[in-house]
Amino acid sequence: MAGKALNKANLLTLGADVLADLLLESVKGDAARQRRVRMALAAEQGPETIAADVRKRFAQIRRGRSYISRKAQKTLAKELSDLTQLIETGIAPDAPDLAFDLLWAQLHLAAGIHERTDDSWGTIGDVMRDAMDAISRIAPSLTKDPKGLAEDVFEAVSVDGYGAFDHAVHALAEALGDTGLGHLKALSGAARSAPLTEADLILYEFITDPAQREDRARVARDRTVEMILQDVADLQRDVDAWLARYTPEQLTFHTIAPEAATRLLAAGRAEEALRLVEDALPNDHWFDSPDLDEAHFACLEALGRKDDLRNALWARFEKRLCPDALRRHLKLLPDFDDIEAEDAARQHVLAFPVIDAALAYCLQVQDMSLASQLVLSRHTEIDGDAYGILTPLADALMATHPLAAVLLWRAMIEFALTKSRSGRYGHAARHLTSCATADMAIPAYDGHPTHVEYLNGLKTNHARKASFWERVADLG
Repeated sequence: MAGKALNKANLLTLGADVLADLLLESVKGDAARQRRVRMALAAEQGPETIAADVRKRFAQIRRGRSYISRKAQKTLAKELSDLTQLIETGIAPDAPDLAFDLLWAQLHLAAGIHERTDDSWGTIGDVMRDAMDAISRIAPSLTKDPKGLAEDVFEAVSVDGYGAFDHAVHALAEALGDTGLGHLKALSGAARSAPLTEADLILYEFITDPAQREDRARVARDRTVEMILQDVADLQRDVDAWLARYTPEQLTFHTIAPEAATRLLAAGRAEEALRLVEDALPNDHWFDSPDLDEAHFACLEALGRKDDLRNALWARFEKRLCPDALRRHLKLLPDFDDIEAEDAARQHVLAFPVIDAALAYCLQVQDMSLASQLVLSRHTEIDGDAYGILTPLADALMATHPLAAVLLWRAMIEFALTKSRSGRYGHAARHLTSCATADMAIPAYDGHPTHVEYLNGLKTNHARKASFWERVADLG
């Protein structure tokens, strides 16, 4: 049907009456669209009118009991996202405290919604994070009593089972100020030493043994309190309060030590940070702790210990074949020394005990010359099961080092056929086709079977793999 394009400019020429009729017709029977239109109309009548409509919709959602399907979940998420935007743009500029109350009420809807739907995709969680982000943007304009606000935050975080209020302390930091943060710290400290309440225990009614129920409730409560205290310590830049949450042994854990060192460095306590990191460095050669190593490097750099930093960077490269550590090590070397170090690094990669790691390094730094040398010198060690590394590396080698590429494809073919991995026969057939293509670019096989010889060997040794040969035939 010929006519004007369906765009805003052309629609405006229809006039208000026609557009109103079309809108009424389009929303007929669609409750979600009708609500959006009502909200748009309310937006013209001031913050209180908008707030009344928003509260009414929140009450409807709270009363809901039926399961929310995936399709309905997406519709609800879109509606809540629109409400967040409406509150922030239509209410917050004139009534920030009212806007906060509405967004806070929206976050309280999270638990009821999560109980009625499967949020595996994080759709509802994302919407709630957006609401918290909106709160952080309006927080500087709030005039609420800091202590009262701290109590609201503490209560919300304490009963939050779905993470909707995880970032509440940071989002409201400016509104809480020193007074609110101090009160929040006091509330948390008191809660940690207080007896368990019915509210603490009710979440674990499914545990029949009273002692176990109390233990679970206490652990959960203490975890929440610690999270609040950590946020407060962050905002108050109180590194000692943050460290006091852990025992000396816990501060050596690789999951805690890097963050502890980072905080100490930010506080200008590099020596203390270095001691903590050195106590945490693992003795196990096979255990990788990149975050801890990074904290170690930061401590040495902050202390100006350039030689120690170079040695530490080289040690990480030696153990982990870490390209970033090598790059940083080379930058710290005097002129011309870096050339010798680069040669030493290449020799180290060529002799690295775990060939998969060495091949992965070559792929990561895109050094195809080194990769080819590694493949040609140690092809008998290559594990054809490491297709995640071998496939992209063979593709990268094809243009400039076709023989090395062929040896990688052959390793994967041999693995699939020898181990009878029928699920990989399709890939193996494609690899064999790639070998045939590469054959034309290989002037000499340097002692390795030519493509014809290799193909004949496959036909002899794996003649009964009919499924594989059918796939080869399909590829021509």
